Amino acid sequence: MGLREELLSGRKKIAVWGTGFIGFTTMANFAHDGVKCIGYDVDDKKIADMNSGRIPIENLEYWLGFEIKKLVESGLMKATPEWEELMDENVAVHFVCIPTEMAGEPYDDILIDVIKKLTKLKGVKNEEPPLIIVESTLTPGRSDKIVMPIFREAGVAVGKDILYGVAPRRDWFISPEKSLKKLPRVFGGTTKETTERMMEALSVVCENLVPAPDHKHAEMVKSIENAYRHMDITLANQLSLAYPNMDMTTILRLVGTKWNIGTYHPSFGTGGYCIPLSSQYVLLGAERPECLTILKETVDFDQKQPERVAESIAKRGIKKVGILGLSYKGDMKVFILSPAMKISKKLKELGVDVKINDPYYSPKEIEKIAGVKSFDFPSGLSEFEAVLIVADHQHYKFTPHDAILGALKSCRLVLDNTEIWSDIDFKEKGIEYHVAGDAGWLKE
Repeated sequence: MGLREELLSGRKKIAVWGTGFIGFTTMANFAHDGVKCIGYDVDDKKIADMNSGRIPIENLEYWLGFEIKKLVESGLMKATPEWEELMDENVAVHFVCIPTEMAGEPYDDILIDVIKKLTKLKGVKNEEPPLIIVESTLTPGRSDKIVMPIFREAGVAVGKDILYGVAPRRDWFISPEKSLKKLPRVFGGTTKETTERMMEALSVVCENLVPAPDHKHAEMVKSIENAYRHMDITLANQLSLAYPNMDMTTILRLVGTKWNIGTYHPSFGTGGYCIPLSSQYVLLGAERPECLTILKETVDFDQKQPERVAESIAKRGIKKVGILGLSYKGDMKVFILSPAMKISKKLKELGVDVKINDPYYSPKEIEKIAGVKSFDFPSGLSEFEAVLIVADHQHYKFTPHDAILGALKSCRLVLDNTEIWSDIDFKEKGIEYHVAGDAGWLKE
């Protein structure tokens, strides 16, 4: 019996290390297709939510497309704070879905900790070597430089005692059509047998599998594809500065009509786990990073973009600013490297009073994370001279225009990172409105 059938028959199950966006959705999708799953995490609340049949990540049910309560009740999904429970002879596949960043930089400590725990698999009696699949984004070369030495030192033979492969995720968690099932999935193992076993396991859920020559090639794909996007986005921002009196947003939209060019939008800066970190992963893993001059400039320029926005606000003489969105992207509760963080910090340094609203965060969370007070939307807009829209939350999109205009009693400037208020007539209120990238959006 092959691995795919062992999983679907219920004879074998999968274990997931880390139940954030990636790990939780791995569990949910496999369970939805009838595979028993056990997930390990250190967050007690997340564990309690999952074991009660609640999706532990806000607004994810829209992307996921199904509830998990029945999956939990039927025994297909279980979360635990005890990693030893994953050391089970019936666990055929271990998915590693842990964070590989900390404070906006690549970070390996959690990966090291999990791999050390996985060395205990040598003491578990299995009919076949358990398969380990790393879904987290890795710095190129980390498998050979960090993971393999840990297994060797513990006397675990990769390819014999365990099978090891890499299959980074590409999901876009606000777009249901960009799902684990539908998106092309690159994967590769240390041996041909491992890659074949990965194909069997992943095919339970993924419909578009793309094998790489080995784990080394698969490991690099996620960082490099996002580094491409990082450079393109940064070029869009540089162009808007180089041609300050032109509507670069419109120009880039027109450029994007060419069949082999994507459409990129100037912005307040990139955020999240992927784009702003991807180039750092590539630089850190490169044998000759000095050759990647364009990538180094991309990182440096992009990291300073939120500060440019803040400085532009201060140059206009504005003293009170309201920011809409702590999250880096609409309808996601993720503040990692959000431009809102750097903008608010720089504004405070420049003597500007700043507050943040985000419907996904409580006032206490906003103050703890960003160090500023929160305000109510839309009524709280009345105190600000300028409003910055960072994240295109539906809450901001669907608020009636009259309610927004009626609240902007002191406002003279709106900067819209996402273009969600472009159809509101701000001129009647004497308010200057700019979409990121249009003519004059940043004050020189």
